[in-house]
Order: sequence, then C-alpha cells, then structure tokens
Amino acid sequence: MNNEDLDMGIYEPEHGEACAIATGQATTFPTTLVVEMIELEGDRANIVSALSYKERNESSIGTSFQKDILPSESSQTSGINCSFTCPENHIVQHKGNNLSSEACPENFRWIYEDLKPWKSTGITREMVERAKYAAHIRVNIVNGRVYVSKYKWVFQTRDVFTVWGILQLLRLYPGRLPDLDIMFECGDKPVIHTRDYKRSEAKKLPPLFHYSGDYSTLDIVFPDWSFWGWPELNIKPWEILKKDLQEGNMKMKWIAREPYAYWKGNTKLGAVRQDLVKCNVTEKQEWNARIYKLDWKRERRQEGFKNTDLASQCTHRYKIYVEGVSWSVSEKYILACDSASLLIVPHYFDFFTRSLLPTVHYWPINENDKCRSIKFAVDWGNKHAEKAQAIGKAGSKFIQEGLKMKYVYDYMFHLLCEYTKLLRYQPTVPGGVVEVCSESLICSGKGLKKKFKMHSMVKGPAETGSCTLLLPYDLSDLQALLERKANLTKQVELWEATDSIGESKFVN
Repeated sequence: MNNEDLDMGIYEPEHGEACAIATGQATTFPTTLVVEMIELEGDRANIVSALSYKERNESSIGTSFQKDILPSESSQTSGINCSFTCPENHIVQHKGNNLSSEACPENFRWIYEDLKPWKSTGITREMVERAKYAAHIRVNIVNGRVYVSKYKWVFQTRDVFTVWGILQLLRLYPGRLPDLDIMFECGDKPVIHTRDYKRSEAKKLPPLFHYSGDYSTLDIVFPDWSFWGWPELNIKPWEILKKDLQEGNMKMKWIAREPYAYWKGNTKLGAVRQDLVKCNVTEKQEWNARIYKLDWKRERRQEGFKNTDLASQCTHRYKIYVEGVSWSVSEKYILACDSASLLIVPHYFDFFTRSLLPTVHYWPINENDKCRSIKFAVDWGNKHAEKAQAIGKAGSKFIQEGLKMKYVYDYMFHLLCEYTKLLRYQPTVPGGVVEVCSESLICSGKGLKKKFKMHSMVKGPAETGSCTLLLPYDLSDLQALLERKANLTKQVELWEATDSIGESKFVN
C-alpha cells in the first residue's frame, strides 16, 4: 500500500534557546484566498481556483478560504465556533514547564543529521525562497498564528492534514514555537538531490520539508499527514488506529496465526510490487507468501472499505512491507501488528524508520531474490518460533511505545526549533496569505474530513513540556550504527545463500 493508495552569523534574538518564547499580541492580517483547494466527495471534485490579485483585493479581503470551499453547519461541530475566520483570541498563552525530564527516543538524533547541511551557512531568506520551485505549500508562524500559501495542486488532502498537524502542535505547546518560515513538498519522492549542491552550490541549498528521504537527497524529513487521518481511504488518526491495532493483536496469539507472510495493497505501483505478486502461492510453487491485490477505487465506491480494516489484518505470523513509488505510510501499521515484519530492503526512510534494526525489529528481505528470501524467512521463523515472535514483539513495541502521538509532536517541535536556530532572518507574514487555525480548518470539511480532525484535535496545552533532545551522534557512533545494521543484514543474506535454516545466533 503506497501513498497514493495506502497505500512535511545565525539570527537569535527572537528565537529563544529552548524554543519557549511567550507569544505576544498578534497582528491582524486579512485572510485572502490565494490557493487552490480540492475537496473530494465520492467521485466529485469541488475545485476552488486561485483568485487573481485583483479578485483577491476586490472580493476576498477579510474572508477565509475555508468558507468559500465547503461550509458546514455549526451544529455538526460541537464546541467549535464555525465563523470560518480565526478568532482574535484563539492563541493560548504558555504556562508550565518547557522541558520534561524524559529523554526523547533515539530516532530524534536524526534531526541534527537532517539539518547538518545548513550548520555552517545558516538559512537565509533567499535559500528558503529558492525552495519555492519544488514546494506545494509554505507555512509561516508569526506571533503564534499560522499562515499558509499554496503553490501547487496537492494529491487528496495531504496539505490540509499536514497543516492540521502543525496547528495541533501549537495547541499542545502554545507559545513555545518561535516564528518560522518553511517550504513543504507534499509529493511521494524527495526532490533536493545532493549531487546538485556540491562545492560552491552548497551555499544555495534550499531547505525543503518532506515526508521522506533517502541517502542521495537532502529533504528535511517531517511526519506525514496520515498521523491525523486519511479520510479518502478511511484510515483513522494514528492515536485511534494504534489502539485498534493493539486490540487486534490481542485477539489472536502469534503461534495461532497463519504461518505465512501476508501483504495486501495496490500491486500496480512500482516494479517491486509487481514482482512481489510472483511470490504468491500457486499449484506448482509455495513461497510461503499470501499476496492480495487491492483496488482502492472499488473499495471506496462499491465495498465501503469493508476489506481494508487494518486492525483485522494481524492474522498471519509474518507481514510484508514493500515500497511502491517511494516510501509508504503503511510501514507503521505493519510493524504495529505483533507479526514479524519482513521488510523488502527499503530505499527510502521517514522520520522514525532509521532507528529500526534488522533481526531486532524486522527481518530484511533481499529485493533481488525476494521470493526465495521470503520463503527462507518464513521457514526460519517457523523453525525458531520464539525468536521470530520476539522480532515481531520488538517491532510492535518500537511503534506502540516510541511512536505515540506525544512523540510525533515532540519530534515536530524539536525539528522546527532546531530549524529556526539556523535562520539568519526574522520570519514575517508574506503578503496575500491565508491565516488558518483549528477552528477554521474543522469548519471547512464534512464527513470523514471533519470527523478525523475532530478525533485528532489536541484538547489543550500539555501539562509538561516536550521530551529532552539527546545529543547529536558523533561520527564514530553514527558509523557504528550504520555498520551494525549492514552486518545484521549481511548475516541474514549469508544464511540464505547457504540455506542455513538451523542458524539462530545473531551478531551484535
């Protein structure tokens, strides 16, 4: 399941050290329609095109784009003032501690690595503007208020739910984020290629936020939209779905599950998925895989998503993760299942996956000989059931404990804070932008779009602060981590090559 089918001198005075500045009185700016927004209701797309500069000034001054898109009855939104404009007093002042004594998870250390390209140069306004060519949206936070510019059409509502997530971060930690200015790319693949910014070009490197990265690009990795729900595919907000998956795990013990590897998704996206279909069971060949093709259009239009409930898919001892066009948001759902996850060696990563360890949290699958690799993994796991079950448990624990929404917000918080420390200019509100807030975004949709926002809405400020960010990796520690991951994968490859199904002792 991929992202189209299942399958974001250094200036200091305004940027306080702990990202804990208090928010002052915000200036009121006109909220004008300058973006295209698309709301998909069944097969109908309601498109509101960008108004010209003249139309904006004559027709839209003082109005909010949400009302022009899809107004809804205030009775459907309990406790929310559906005036479609952001109230003057919607900013909650910060009270309480800035940091908790709890250390952040290990994957937070990758924040420093993602921002390292700008460590020596800082980030100038010109650098940020240079990212505009690839960005879908721009998000400015000034005095605790959020302003959005939209540059390109975005698939489904990725941009809306990404902005929604940022708004919830501000509700959780009001007054703690400094002013910032970020460009965001909402497509599947990272786009800032390292090869284009070597030597003198490094000073022109545009900072661009995105949902994923790889080791040949420099996009800044940010949590994807699906953590707040994916209404077009009826995928619930992560905090709710995570509990559903946990309950699903309890319905069937690992040893009682089908002793095969399971995958369901769109097989048309990417050559790797098309090749995976060949691993399905036939009358002549048993690769220990059970592959199910999924037609999302049919599910949405005819089946009512009755075949896509993720919490009911934890019925096999092994679950396969495979990329499509690029990374897939499905990885967290697969890992959370208690089944041993078989990862066809991925080329992309998101903000949490770089801390996963092969043979600890998952079993690596050779993409060049995936059918034999899957068969070996299942045969090995069934022979060493206790160890296979431990891998499934470790992967599930990594997700259930290390990827709770508190840590998703904390990652966003620390990433944005570290980013703003690099800014060499004071962010301001660009001309002709839209101010957004939780109230106006909730009122802009209906059906699952509204329901998922309501269900993922932060209820109020956190009583304690964010977790405490760990120190950056030093070079030797980072090299040791990468070498360990490579050695663990090579060990599995050696066992496969020699058909050593009886081996069970992993290297450290």
